[in-house]
Amino acid sequence: MTDPIDRRGVLLAGSGGAFSLYSWAAAAQDVPRPKALRRTGARPRNILVVLTDDHRYDAMGFMKAQDFGETPTLDRLAREGVHFRNAFVTTALCSPSRASIFTGLYAHQHRVVDNNHPIPPGLTFYPEYLQRAGYDTAFIGKWHMGAETDKPQPGFDHWVSFKGQGTYLPGPDGLNVNGRNVPQKGYITDELTDYALDWIGKRDPKKPWMMHLAHKAVHSEFIPAERHKGRYADATFRYPESMKPGVPGRPIWVENQRNSWHGVDYPYHGTLDVADYYKRYMETLLAVDEGLARIMDLLAERGELDDTLILYMGDNGFMFGEHGLIDKRAAYEESMRVPMIARCPALFGAGTVEQVVANIDVAPTMLAAAGLAAPEHMEGASMLPLAQGKPVPWRKELLYEYYWERNFPQTPTVHALREDRYKYMHFHGIWDLDELYDLAVDPHETDNLLARPGHEDLAERMSKRLFALLQNTDGMAIPLSADAGERNALRDPKGPQGAPFPPPFLRLPKR
Repeated sequence: MTDPIDRRGVLLAGSGGAFSLYSWAAAAQDVPRPKALRRTGARPRNILVVLTDDHRYDAMGFMKAQDFGETPTLDRLAREGVHFRNAFVTTALCSPSRASIFTGLYAHQHRVVDNNHPIPPGLTFYPEYLQRAGYDTAFIGKWHMGAETDKPQPGFDHWVSFKGQGTYLPGPDGLNVNGRNVPQKGYITDELTDYALDWIGKRDPKKPWMMHLAHKAVHSEFIPAERHKGRYADATFRYPESMKPGVPGRPIWVENQRNSWHGVDYPYHGTLDVADYYKRYMETLLAVDEGLARIMDLLAERGELDDTLILYMGDNGFMFGEHGLIDKRAAYEESMRVPMIARCPALFGAGTVEQVVANIDVAPTMLAAAGLAAPEHMEGASMLPLAQGKPVPWRKELLYEYYWERNFPQTPTVHALREDRYKYMHFHGIWDLDELYDLAVDPHETDNLLARPGHEDLAERMSKRLFALLQNTDGMAIPLSADAGERNALRDPKGPQGAPFPPPFLRLPKR
């Protein structure tokens, strides 16, 4: 049994738009366990989910985004398994994305809308269904969902975690191992891999298991293992073309964000070179790739490799200068698009999936691999038929949402609709342009079609569809949270000044 979760009251918008102070501590009492799911008759597979932090979709060797950056194990997964080439998160922020992975729900449904507030009572994570179906379950790594806690969570028989973001090198908090405080011994990526190897090595081969291995890497500040430091020091980084200032059609808020915590002109209220930053990022990823190779070697020794569903993905992307920004949160491709690779020869062969998949599809997929039918309330769908090359009906568009955070006020509330060809971004609470891109001809999103006449009908169609999706999923109320977290709202007085209004807003007075 896991320890009970500490819950705190939080101010949230109700489905009808009324605000009330709700005591989650009281509501968390006697929350019933999830009901058993219908079995499909498929044989349960072992499941290994490897989640990395802030790993953008193209930061893998085989993607060749830069001329450096080796990931031989990820390359092997893509070669021997399925690469979901168009994988996204529905919110590009750690806690909301992780909650969507575990629940199959959008952030406005599971209500974990930022990194500071607690998980609502009664929220069911898919490992709880696996437990009821007879699985051994383990969580190892970064939890960081809704509260700064390292306490064991529902759905896991075995638990290894740390508070908040954790630290790459040993710190004072240490690790929580099944409710006991244990000192961190060394470099966190290697240590988490060791814990994973130890647990897998003790599994009963006659009983299915599921592990969620959530690395701290590659979250900033990027600190590579000692053996990898300086690996790419002499490499050449190609800066993104959209990093330049003053791009026509760019919203005011995006241009102004250059001189902010999340901008290239005042990054983290200091100075850094995006090229050096990216190099450390890729050096930090090396230990993740090596650790996955060790786990795959152990699975091969146990005769379980080809019968284990391995899913590798990131919790959100990361911008390295695109649109003059760093970090995530925005609805640009580099922020919301993630790496996703799956391998399980017993279930599917090698190939590439072009359809748009998302973090909300992970929970239904893992349940399908366990021979369980996903509950109807999940918004996602199993990706296994896509991996198997079956011509199944699939989504035509993806809903994206991000809710403004007072402690990071640079990015407004964003709702976006991403289709195969077009992407529409709708902003709340600002006096500015929305954005519309034709991804087929403008994959880097540098030509905002709403900056000039001629695309109003397309924008209206996508806006109506966006709000229809929100309406149909009870997403028409913006969640309001009590203030939490440090406020990072400074500007460099010697940096770029406020951006001018875009031309479509400018019109002489009527005479």
